[in-house]
Amino acid sequence: MPDLSCDVAIIGAGTAGLAAERSARRSGASTHLIDDGFSGTTCTTVGCMPSKLLIAAADAAHAVRQAEVFGIEARGPLIDGAAVMARLRRERDGFVESVKQSFRALPEGVALTGRARFIDRTTLDIGEGRRVSARAVVIATGAAPSEPEAFDAVKSHVLTNDTLFDLETLPQSVGVVGAGPLGLELAQALARLGVEVQVFDQSETLAVLSDPEVAKDLRRILEREFPIHLGVALSASLAEGGVQLAWAGDAPGEHRFDRILVAAGRPPRIEGLELTRTGVTLDAHGSPCFDPATLQCDGSSIFIAGDAAHDQPVLHVASEEGTIAGHNAASFPKVTPGRRTTPLAIMFTDPPLAVIGAKRQPADGNQVVGAASYEDQGRAKMTARNAGLVHVYADVADGRLTGASMVGPGVEHTAHLIAWSIQEGRTATEILDLPFYHPTYEEGLKPALRQICETIHAPTPADRDQGILPGS
Repeated sequence: MPDLSCDVAIIGAGTAGLAAERSARRSGASTHLIDDGFSGTTCTTVGCMPSKLLIAAADAAHAVRQAEVFGIEARGPLIDGAAVMARLRRERDGFVESVKQSFRALPEGVALTGRARFIDRTTLDIGEGRRVSARAVVIATGAAPSEPEAFDAVKSHVLTNDTLFDLETLPQSVGVVGAGPLGLELAQALARLGVEVQVFDQSETLAVLSDPEVAKDLRRILEREFPIHLGVALSASLAEGGVQLAWAGDAPGEHRFDRILVAAGRPPRIEGLELTRTGVTLDAHGSPCFDPATLQCDGSSIFIAGDAAHDQPVLHVASEEGTIAGHNAASFPKVTPGRRTTPLAIMFTDPPLAVIGAKRQPADGNQVVGAASYEDQGRAKMTARNAGLVHVYADVADGRLTGASMVGPGVEHTAHLIAWSIQEGRTATEILDLPFYHPTYEEGLKPALRQICETIHAPTPADRDQGILPGS
């Protein structure tokens, strides 16, 4: 087969790769999209969609248990694990099929099935004697679950998010290794579906939170449903058809689980790319060094996007980065910084967690923090979801919002309001001048905004009533 050529070759047909291909083609470039299977995106196959389907089932079970709070007698719930997983796979496969339709809609000849590796900076070997020559290359190979060597001896009983959703039914007990967003989401979902769950992490950080007070409140809330062990060293061995997990730390212990779910991060999938042949500078983990504004690797004709870049491993960022990388690859050697949106990450536990914009900073006088609790918030008490803490960060000079860490009911929605406000450069005073309907979760933000204004002596809107309504 003769060698192939194009302006831009994209390695990986996930969210970032698809966005990069569209962007490059829209910019007038000829493209090849190279993937080893075209099986679907991480989001649809093993990420966002199946995990949220599991969470939806868990929420339904939890709602039955909570009915008594409202004076409603409900028996059960009786959970059919096989039926839960069957629905999950059925709906997931529908989402995957929609992605496969986008593969089929690509112009003829764009999609190439093969496993790419670099021959040099502009040449790729994709197997079966085929080579692709490109003026620029976008690496969008995604990420894969980390599988620590400590669990090699019990590998037959280890799950990751790549394998969990293909279980025929739910296990009776699961030890979750990793207290990041993925581990905590899945742990709570499994616990609410009747699975005995405990969570373990060698670090002292919960859900990668840099705000200690919000992290403490999140842990307090989640530990109502399952134990969380932080700062522990783990060892595992086979025992009675399952895994005996032992941990050392402040409160050492051991316990037998049917399965171990490893959610200890998803490093970039770069093995086999032969990146050393490109001449670009690699970091200590073997990943290309790149400019986060342009996604260009070391000033070269190679660009990187999405989970492969390991910058912000969330879907909307992958799409954003793919678009920037694809445009710059098509325009190479001319590259321009892409317009980036305010950082926004959401964890879909109940209550959810959101981290927006700038992180909590040490008390250096440049950042002011406004706090609001959902313990006594009106709408939250009505729905029996009154738990959580919001910290909103602002510039001490003018009260302009810079970031937030939020755990509480509905924050997957209110987080968007904060992110939009940060991106538009709004101050706490300006936001308090906007309409707040009563009674809503959004009102729960008002105490934090008022506190910012009071701390920096900024005015609150003179023609708005600042009397405190119940829950606001």
